[in-house]
Amino acid sequence: MALLEVRDLSVVFARKGEPPVTAVDGISFDVEPGKTVGLVGESGCGKSVTSLAIMGLLPPRGAEVSGAVRFDGTDLLQLPKKELDARRGKDLSMVFQDPLTSLNPVVPIGLQVAEVVERHRGLPRKEAMGEAHELLRKVGIPDPQRRLKEYPHQLSGGMRQRALIAMALACKPRLLIADEPTTALDVTIQAQILKLLSDLVAETDTALIMITHDLGVVAGLCDEVNVLYAGRVVERAARHELFARPKHPYTAGLLASIPRLDSSRGQRLAPIRGSVADNIPWDAGCAFCPRCPQALDVCERETPEVSIDVGARLLRCHNPVREPISNSMEAS
Repeated sequence: MALLEVRDLSVVFARKGEPPVTAVDGISFDVEPGKTVGLVGESGCGKSVTSLAIMGLLPPRGAEVSGAVRFDGTDLLQLPKKELDARRGKDLSMVFQDPLTSLNPVVPIGLQVAEVVERHRGLPRKEAMGEAHELLRKVGIPDPQRRLKEYPHQLSGGMRQRALIAMALACKPRLLIADEPTTALDVTIQAQILKLLSDLVAETDTALIMITHDLGVVAGLCDEVNVLYAGRVVERAARHELFARPKHPYTAGLLASIPRLDSSRGQRLAPIRGSVADNIPWDAGCAFCPRCPQALDVCERETPEVSIDVGARLLRCHNPVREPISNSMEAS
């Protein structure tokens, strides 16, 4: 059974004197224990807003959230703030995108990790600091005793990200959301962080939501992938199926824009034309239509219906890609 069930989640931002902006438009997906589900897409497609809505971290004013987010049968969107605060950090945790701005710059790393243990597990400060030491050691931070007393600016980007992961793991959450956890890290540190998350899922049966625009991360970590565009899921499939046979032109475009080791020297990449701002409202047609290389007349005037085929593969497209593609990451 799914640990997390997201149903028709929508987020609309409103400002005085400005038309409302729909950042998330009816997203639905499930996450099972011990599984990793990816949310993929360009910046501005609604990935991070989805995660903040699940965690209840959107501002109470100016953001209208609707739909249902059921965690172990309980709708998080209907919980009083006090009950939700008690669950955050304990049952569900989040690793934020930028560790330098997510950590308190004037509080030592050890106290920031220990605070989570004190708050949710009720341990006294001395024992909580011992737990913080063990957590920093577990996530691979060298010389954890010294790092306990250091401030975020004294740590490298990789160690700051590991410290954030240590805070998220402090209470052994059942659901972990990782929002671009490898952004701005070199490839060696990226691989270490991804292995750490993969080991966590395997050892503790934690459900993981991986939010990224890096398809290389998806290829190496996710079991199921949701491709988002303009606030909606346009394609969903198991990892190997998605990479081997993308059906939505947007998914195919994302894969085609990735550099490949087997490409001939001097071969140009095939970028998706335009930008994420070049779209039309979903209620008027297909939002990807202005950028789609195989758009039809019907794409401009009719919203594509969701189709689900064998294997629970989801597709939202009038004219899907017909031919399978060969991709170097298919075997990852």
